[in-house]
Amino acid sequence: MIALGADHAGYELKELIKKHLQEKGIQVEDMGTYSTDSVDYPDYAYPVAKKVAAGQAEYGILCCGTGIGISIAANKVKGIRAALCADEFSAEMTRRHNDANILCMGGRVIKAELALKLVDIFLNTPFEGDKHLRRINKIAEIENGTYDK
Repeated sequence: MIALGADHAGYELKELIKKHLQEKGIQVEDMGTYSTDSVDYPDYAYPVAKKVAAGQAEYGILCCGTGIGISIAANKVKGIRAALCADEFSAEMTRRHNDANILCMGGRVIKAELALKLVDIFLNTPFEGDKHLRRINKIAEIENGTYDK
């Protein structure tokens, strides 16, 4: 299951992504917003990030105007590695090397066709593990306050 969230500026992109995923038979949970009325992006980043961190969703996808604010908010939740992507290489590498669990995009920045391509890349690219797992573990140590470097 993929958890989706957006603010007003990312609403239209979220709706396109939701339709795209549903057409592929992928279960989604739309956690809002549900219109273009002005809202605050942390109110949508947080529930999506909590659901992913709790293992209740395999991945999350978040959209706001630029993708920046919503990714910052999501990354405040322990266990979240939210990545802002606007190109195919970044979408692939954030999964391969960073084991990102939330894809963030900007509805005012990225064209719909590219966004859907990034979603597919993100969801279909495996984490490589190995030396990258060592680095992910260090990120977790930073989160836990146990990193000693």
